[in-house]
Amino acid sequence: MYTAHPDRYAEMPYRRTGRSGLKLPALSLGLWHNFGPDRPVETQRAILRRAFDLGVTHFDLANNYGPPPGSAESALGEALKADFGPYRDELVISTKAGYLMWPGPYGEWGSRKYLLSSLDQSLSRTGLEYVDIFYSHRPDPETPLEETMGALHTAVQQGKALYVGVSNYSAEQTREAARILAELGTPLLIHQPRYSMLDRRPETGGLLDALDELEVGSIAYSPLEQGLLTGRYLNGIPEDSRAASDSPFLNSDAVTEELVGKLRALNEIAGSRGQSLAQLALAWVLRQGRVTSALVGASSPRQLEDSVAAIGNLDFDADELARVDKIVQG
Repeated sequence: MYTAHPDRYAEMPYRRTGRSGLKLPALSLGLWHNFGPDRPVETQRAILRRAFDLGVTHFDLANNYGPPPGSAESALGEALKADFGPYRDELVISTKAGYLMWPGPYGEWGSRKYLLSSLDQSLSRTGLEYVDIFYSHRPDPETPLEETMGALHTAVQQGKALYVGVSNYSAEQTREAARILAELGTPLLIHQPRYSMLDRRPETGGLLDALDELEVGSIAYSPLEQGLLTGRYLNGIPEDSRAASDSPFLNSDAVTEELVGKLRALNEIAGSRGQSLAQLALAWVLRQGRVTSALVGASSPRQLEDSVAAIGNLDFDADELARVDKIVQG
């Protein structure tokens, strides 16, 4: 029987999410590609237990996580039953709907039918009565935003979600979503954008500015840029890496000599701070407090521990930030 570490809240900083009452850990665990049936169940359970022992109270899912789709939610459901029953009220569990989950015209995007049906399926797979955060995973170009946001509002009204969020929405779309939700009486809690040292679109596209104005929280996914910022590519492409497999999320063409040079230069900055490249990348995303939490994946407890160690140094001086910008943009 698992018993959580008594000092699990001693080190992890918790940040208020926008103007809500909800605080999230600076680092949250994403159950994206390491919680399907191709991974040992005991490894999955060990990662979740270690995360909670380190103060990582937020587990992030989507209906299509696995692979195959749905299996990550099922894996978490089994872990909740086995290990976390006494700790449900100490956990924040989120899920999303927006990408393809079943065939036919009702199996993806942002219709009321799809979103609410998907949430019911997610609750069934996880064995939960409610999720803490339910997201629209991507904007639907054909469904009125009023319908999509109305479905999120209904999920809260039904008691199946405590808060709602959006992911992959532009600054303009986020402002409109927040307006609609405010009129309905269900505030927009959080936005989940892709954001890293190598992907500055939330900055350049005005999204972070919009979230500041709206007092909406943010949780960054891919802060390690699909593994590029873990240090694995400092000497090219390892044979067992994601890029070597020509994954749809990262292919070998992306790992150019120019990029490797940038990664090595960033690694030097990390070393001067007493950090690994991954820790530097996570600290950079969390700098200045504009991002509420950063999502990390993990294939082992040890990898998770390395990521969580980033919280030991989240401060940057002006020179360090200027050097990072020069390397990335130069």
